[in-house]
Order: sequence, then C-alpha cells, then structure tokens
Amino acid sequence: MTFPASSRRFQVFSYAVLAYTLAVVLWGAFVRATGSGAGCGEHWPVCNGVVIPREPTVATIIEYTHRVTSGLAMVLAVALCVWGLRAHAKGHPVRRASVFALVFMLTEAAVGAGLVLLQYVAHNQSIGRAFWMAVHLLNTFLLIGAQGLTAWFAGGRSRLALRGQGLAGTLVGVAVAGVMVLGVSGAIAALGDTLFPASSLSEGFQQDLSPTAHMLVRLRVLHPLLAVGVGALLVVLATLIARLRPSAEVKRGAALLGVLYAVQLASGLINLVLLAPVWMQLVHLLLADLVWLSLVRLSAAALAEDAPSAEPRSSPAPLPAPYGGGTK
Repeated sequence: MTFPASSRRFQVFSYAVLAYTLAVVLWGAFVRATGSGAGCGEHWPVCNGVVIPREPTVATIIEYTHRVTSGLAMVLAVALCVWGLRAHAKGHPVRRASVFALVFMLTEAAVGAGLVLLQYVAHNQSIGRAFWMAVHLLNTFLLIGAQGLTAWFAGGRSRLALRGQGLAGTLVGVAVAGVMVLGVSGAIAALGDTLFPASSLSEGFQQDLSPTAHMLVRLRVLHPLLAVGVGALLVVLATLIARLRPSAEVKRGAALLGVLYAVQLASGLINLVLLAPVWMQLVHLLLADLVWLSLVRLSAAALAEDAPSAEPRSSPAPLPAPYGGGTK
C-alpha cells in the first residue's frame, strides 16, 4: 500500500514526537531518582520565583532542564494535534488519537505541577506522594499510548472497533489492566528505592520484611511478584489473541510483546541485584514504556475493524463517508 508524501511526513513527525516524549519521561525519572524535584522550590511554572534561575544548583539545573524540555513537548503535542486535524478528513482515526495525545499532555503537565505545588518531591515520604506518582505513571502510559496510536493510524491502519469484539476484546482489556497495575507498582517501588536505598541486597530484603518498615518499603516487594505473574499472563493472553485474530500484524505484535517483556524481566532482575542505580532505573523505565507501546500496538491490530477473526463477532457500526486526504 502506498501513501501520499504528506501522510508519510506526518507519520515520521508522529514517531519523532513520541521518541522525544519518551526522552522527556526518562529525564523526569532522572529528576525523581536524583532527588532534584525541589530544585525550583515550590514555584511553578517559574523556577525559584524567576523565569531563568541565576547561580543555580545542580538540582535546579536538572529540574529546570526538565521543565524546559517538557514545555517543548507541549508545543510538539499542539503541533501534532493541529497537523493531524488539518491533514485528515472527518472520521479519520488520526484526528481522535492526536486530540487525545494533546489532552493527556495537558493532564501530564497538570500532574507535574501538582507534584511541585503540593511538595510531593525530593525527600517527601508521604502516601499522598505515592498516589500522585501512580496517577503520573498512568497518565504517562495514556499519553505515549495516544501518541503511538496517532503514528499507527497515520500509516493507513483501520480504526478500532471497541464493541462486539467478543473474547478477543475481553483478553485485550485484561492485558491492558494488568500492565497498568504492574506499572503503578513499579512507580511505587522506584519511589521506595529512591527514598529508602539499601547498601546491600540482604539489607534491602531485611527492610522489605521488617514489620516497622515504611509503607513504601513494604509495598515495593509486590512489584517483582507482580512482574512475574503479569508476565506469564501476558504470554498466555497474547497467544490467545493471536489465535482469535490471526493476522500477520497481530502475530508480529504478540511476538514483539513477548520478547520485550522477557528483556524487561531481565532488566528488573539486574536492577534488583545492582540495588537500583539511577542509570538502571532509567533503562528499566524505558523498557516498561516499550512494553506498554507494544501492547498498544497489539491491541490496535487485534481490535481493528478489518482484522480477521476466528470467532463470531457482531458487525461494527457502518463507517461514515470514506476518509483520506486533507480538509479545507
């Protein structure tokens, strides 16, 4: 299938925006892991009460850089949405995906501002901070998922049919929920590692099992257990989905998801053995985001209106007027 040059350019731009957003997400994790979240004080969007900080500390430079790069990510999200709406006719799935990408970018900024203004940064050990970190993680997943779908649909893929998908739709829903729960547990575990570092593996286990340990320490032990359980579940679900929707796209998506998750499990083990150094936390987070994106890709291929099915399913609603090309 061939596409107009304008469509190819939009798809390349979509993937570029996604890659940049992932880089900003990783830098945000670096801010948290280095305890630099209070580098700009309690001020937002300004830094320590000024637009450009003077004689900044290292923590201020780290936090300020994150704010600048996040601001550029917002500009790119706006550009992606405007271009997506102008270049695609009404009813094209790119339009909705690009709008959602902008909405989740706005909520991402709001959550980041809330973390600063509520002082859920640096050495804050409250359960409230853990809750906000969980919300932050879920919003990030939704953001990069929407950006990934924008690029996916820009390649000419059929839009999703969320109703009448039968067992395949249920399996996709379970897989998405499982990865989201695992992601939340990972965000809480990373916060616990940052606030309560251990000098050795044995000391870390003692902290986890101590009845007097902080709640964040006791919660972080759940993450590796969930990682193994969710991993096994994903393999089974992806295999079943590929059987129910036997297309080349779905089979490739299931295979990619399995490979990435295996690598992610290995990185999690390395992260545990090395006592969660900052660089390894970033690698682990990047792989988690890639696993999520591969699941989004698998889901989009399996739930596409034109996906072949090995099970009976209800007919989708009639399509609107054919889309394609630009709007005026």
